[in-house]
Amino acid sequence: MGENIYDLTSKLAPFLDRHLVFPLMEFLSVQKTYDETDLRHARLDILSNTNMVDFAMDIFTTLYEGKEVSHELIEQRSKVVSQLNSFQEETDPIFKIFAEKEVQKQLQSSRDQQSLMNYLVENHGFRPEMLDTLYTFAKFQYECGNYSAAADYLYLYRGLVPVTDKNFVVSLWGKLASEILTQNWENALEDLNRLKEAIDSGASNSPLQVLQQRTWLIHWSLFVFFNHPKGRDLIIEMFLYQPSYLNAIQTMCPHVLRYLATAVIINKTSRRQAMRDLVRVIQQEMYAYADPITEFVANLYVDFDFDAAQEKLKQCATVLENDFFLVACQKDFIENARLMIFELFCRIHQCISINMLAEKLNMTPKDAEKWIVNLIRQAKLDAKIDSKEGHVVMGTQAVSPYQQLIDKTKNLSFRTQILIPLKGCCYTEE
Repeated sequence: MGENIYDLTSKLAPFLDRHLVFPLMEFLSVQKTYDETDLRHARLDILSNTNMVDFAMDIFTTLYEGKEVSHELIEQRSKVVSQLNSFQEETDPIFKIFAEKEVQKQLQSSRDQQSLMNYLVENHGFRPEMLDTLYTFAKFQYECGNYSAAADYLYLYRGLVPVTDKNFVVSLWGKLASEILTQNWENALEDLNRLKEAIDSGASNSPLQVLQQRTWLIHWSLFVFFNHPKGRDLIIEMFLYQPSYLNAIQTMCPHVLRYLATAVIINKTSRRQAMRDLVRVIQQEMYAYADPITEFVANLYVDFDFDAAQEKLKQCATVLENDFFLVACQKDFIENARLMIFELFCRIHQCISINMLAEKLNMTPKDAEKWIVNLIRQAKLDAKIDSKEGHVVMGTQAVSPYQQLIDKTKNLSFRTQILIPLKGCCYTEE
C-alpha cells in the first residue's frame, strides 16, 4: 500500500488481533486513504489464517473478476463446514446441560468456580474434558467471525475454570475481542479491566512478557475508550497516571501519545492538570514520535507559539478525519483546541484584537466575536467586548485561595490513586 504520513494503521496493526484489524481496513476503504485494490489484497491476506472463507471468496471474486475461485479456498471451505458439523455434534450434550433451568440459576448465583464445577459434575453429568471442547469451539466460532457466539461460550468457560488454567488468560483476550467486534462496550470495559488485572498480577510471566501484554492491551483498549461513555476519563487515568502503562507507551508505542493527547484536549473536567503532565511526556518523547496533535500541544504550551499552533490545528483536522478512533472526536477537538488557544492568549494579553484572534482560531471575525461572547457567558470570564474598537478587554482574573486549595486537593486525591499497588497473547495466536 502507498504511504499516508498521518495514518497509524501500520503501527497499530502489529499489536492487534487480525480480526480487530478488519474495522480499520474498512475505514481506510471508506476514506479512500489507499488504493482499493491494495486494500483488498491486504484483506485477503488477513483472511488467509481465519475460517471466514466465504468472505475471502467474495474478495477473491472481486479482485480477480472472471477467474474461478482458487482450489485452496474451496478445499478450506469444505474443511470448515466439516469441522463445524463435528463440533456441533460434540458440543450438543454440553449445551443441553447449560440449557437446563436449574443450571442457569446456578450459573447466575454461583460466585465460586470450584463449587459450580462440582455441582455440574455431580448433578448433571458434566465432565472436566468438556471444558477443553467448549474453549476449542469458542475459538473456532471466533475464527468463523461468529463473535457473539464466541463471547457467550467464553463467558461460560471463564466461569468454570480457575485463573491458573492454561487457557484462562487467552480466553480473556478472546472474550474482549469478541465484545469489541460486537460493539458491546459495557461488557468490553468489564473484560478490559479483568484482563488488565490478570496481566498486572502475572507473577509467572517475565517482565518482558508483561511489557508486551500491556502494550497489546493499550492498543485493544483504544476501541473501548473511544466508544464507551466513560472512556475519555479512563484513558487518561490508565495511560497518563498509571506508571507501568505510561512506561509501556514510552518504551514500545509512543505513537499512542496521539490518542492520549486527544483525550486530554477533549476532556474539560480534568484537562488543566492532565495537560501539564501530558506536556512533560510529549517533551520527553518528541524525538521518538510527533504528529500535528502532539505538535499542537508543544507549540501552545512549550513554545507559546500561537501562529504555529494555529497552523497545526488545521493539520489536526485532517489527522482526526482520517483516524479510525478519532474521527468522531473532530468537532469536540477543534472546539476545545480553540478554547485552549483563547484561554492561554488571555492569560498573556489584557487587550486582544478580535481580528487577530479570529485569525489564530481559523475563524471569520464575525464568527469569532460570537464565539467569544458565548464563551464569556458560559465560562463567566472577566472580560468585555469592545465592538467599536474590535477588542476583547480582559479583567483581573485572580484565583481565590479557596479555589486554589480545591484544585490542589483534587490533584492530590487523583495522584494518590496511582500510588496504590496494582493487582493483577493474542487470542488467535495461542
